[in-house]
Amino acid sequence: MSDAPPQETFISHLIELRERLVKAVVAVLIVTFALMAWPGMKELYALVAAPMLKVLPAGTSMIATDVTGTFFIPLKVTLMAGFLISLPVVLYQMWAFVAPGLYKHEQKMALPIIVSSTILFFCGMAFAYFVVFPSIFGTFVGFTPTGVNMTPDIDKYWSFALTMFIAFGITFETPVVLAVLTRAGIVTVKQLAEFRGYFIVAAFVIAAVVTPPDVLSQLFLAVPLVILYEVGIIVSRFITPRSRASEDATA
Repeated sequence: MSDAPPQETFISHLIELRERLVKAVVAVLIVTFALMAWPGMKELYALVAAPMLKVLPAGTSMIATDVTGTFFIPLKVTLMAGFLISLPVVLYQMWAFVAPGLYKHEQKMALPIIVSSTILFFCGMAFAYFVVFPSIFGTFVGFTPTGVNMTPDIDKYWSFALTMFIAFGITFETPVVLAVLTRAGIVTVKQLAEFRGYFIVAAFVIAAVVTPPDVLSQLFLAVPLVILYEVGIIVSRFITPRSRASEDATA
């Protein structure tokens, strides 16, 4: 146990936290500036907008209704890409800050949770980009009335894409959340199985709130959410609840 005064210990923790945050921010900025150099902000935005551009009629393009939109929207995309690429460094800085205060069994549990949640979040974003976007954008374009020229605004498109990325990224975290709740002893596998029917209803309600008001988009979010809930139940069967784990360690 440390003999340092509480105030001195608190200040040292704040200093360490500041250093960790600075390192994380520097990592994000370095990657962002590197992406600005190559492949460039315009190319990154074109990559994000590709699912929409592919389904637009020939000769139709996206528009920018804001004077600064042609600069700030690609910049936002580049910043997001820089953050995602440098996410391992950011998570490591978080881990390095909290790890000394954790018990050994908590450290063993925390690292797999961080890694698996990061991978699942990227899987959710990839699912949105490669599966959801082409389908729903094609549907939207197909329902364009005669005489109407569909020219999406780049600002609104990015807002929509970012919302979908976050929604699907969080959705894919369901197995990790269930595993953590089971490990903490908050819920049991039996309770999760009994809650299945309510969760299915909740999944469709969440999909209706988060996604655009069309059945296809809601199904694309609700169905994976239900499937991942089942995966979470299966994973939770192999996890020892915290109270039982403590008893085993004591024995």
